Amino acid sequence: MYKIIIALLVSCYTFAQESEMRSAQEFQEHLNEEFRDSVSSPLEKEDLVHFEQLDFYPVSQEFIVQATFVQVKNTKKFKMRTSTSRTPLYKKYGELHFELNGKQFVLNVYQNIELSKKPGFKDYLFLPFLDLTNGEATYAGGRYLDMRIPETDTVVINFNKAYNPYCAYNHNYSCPIVPRENDLDIAIEAGVKKFHD
Repeated sequence: MYKIIIALLVSCYTFAQESEMRSAQEFQEHLNEEFRDSVSSPLEKEDLVHFEQLDFYPVSQEFIVQATFVQVKNTKKFKMRTSTSRTPLYKKYGELHFELNGKQFVLNVYQNIELSKKPGFKDYLFLPFLDLTNGEATYAGGRYLDMRIPETDTVVINFNKAYNPYCAYNHNYSCPIVPRENDLDIAIEAGVKKFHD
């Protein structure tokens, strides 16, 4: 009986990993489609003319990690710095505790106050991060992940879905600057790479 339970758990984990791998590939394909579309693309006109696809790290299971979500209640709203003078109101919504390559890490997740009032974004969370690839293989300003408010205290962080702020492609955009507490002391070799060398 014990062996059957272990086999079922392994099977479920493998299925979940494969599902996340497919999800990451679909996300990357969708992002490329968005960038090719002249209506939705953040690219400047001269870049859009020659654009074929974004440069991604190969999708990797290593960077699909299980994290413990800890909600932080009664946090104060704060003005998040951006690449312009705009300072939208955010609040820290929770923490994600996880292990990667034998090291323990914590990332804060944030909620945009104004955005949360709009239809479809009530449960949207913002997960920006920095890591040791920034300025080398990836955009110097860090990258973002999107989340929804978890229904349980266990969530999956799929770094293969990490994407650049629009500022990485066009200086006309105003993008949140990654808070320093979300600076990871590890190279996240997953997700999108930098656009210009």
